[in-house]
Amino acid sequence: MADTAEYTPPKVWTWNKGNGGQFANINRPIAGPTHQKELPIGKHPLQLYSLGTPNGVKVTIMLEELLAAGHKGAEYDAWLIKIGEGDQFGSGFVDINPNSKIPALVDRSGKTPIRVFESGAILVHLAEKFGAFLPTEQPARAETLSWLFWQMGATPFVGGGLGHFYAYAPIKIEYAIDRYAMETKRQLDVLDRQLAETEYVAGSEYTIADMAIWPWYGGLAKGWNYGAGEFLAVQDYKNLQRWADQIYSRPAVKRGRMVNRTSGDPETQLHERHDASDFDTKTQDKLAKA
Repeated sequence: MADTAEYTPPKVWTWNKGNGGQFANINRPIAGPTHQKELPIGKHPLQLYSLGTPNGVKVTIMLEELLAAGHKGAEYDAWLIKIGEGDQFGSGFVDINPNSKIPALVDRSGKTPIRVFESGAILVHLAEKFGAFLPTEQPARAETLSWLFWQMGATPFVGGGLGHFYAYAPIKIEYAIDRYAMETKRQLDVLDRQLAETEYVAGSEYTIADMAIWPWYGGLAKGWNYGAGEFLAVQDYKNLQRWADQIYSRPAVKRGRMVNRTSGDPETQLHERHDASDFDTKTQDKLAKA
């Protein structure tokens, strides 16, 4: 790899397949499927195809919260998409998300299946479908949507920026790490200041804004994401820490974080979820014993 201090971009960029660090095997500059593979379909109205990354966890938290609130129509099958193995480039997955990113949802509750991709769009779809976790009156609705879209717009600087250069890049580049650490800490401060004034991110009510923001910024606050807690001095954000703990204390959040999870303690991993009883019988520790 060329010394970054001496690198001069060429007139026309060309793809170097080996230049991508940990994810070089799945990164490519074109869209579309790489292979034919149909997606499985389960018994429930909602079919989720995902992985237990922060973006995937947003949706499983929402579904578990809906079920906890008594919305029986929110029963779902959660199928594991192994992005490290390229499942997101299968023809069936590309049909429901041409962007080949998790999560993707197919709502089969009506006559015509509805595909929904992008985690924020899925949260809004479910909130409007069940009339839950998204205020209907202004200004609370606008505040909730503003914070939801804040997360969607801000977090790429955390994941693709800090996360990549701090944890995954094949070389450590001081300029890149400093740049994205600064922006990440600015975002943490934005949240900390907001949560000094409100119980939840968008106000006094728990909403899809919290469900979207917590897997990313709650994970940072607790030191789970990228092993960067000490590096970012996350303990200094006292209001954020209070909120992160408050959200994690919710049973539905704990369950949502387990679904499609493939790392961590085996008892926290439920690779696929097809029934509420799976949390008691099909986590990886129990399957290993069986």
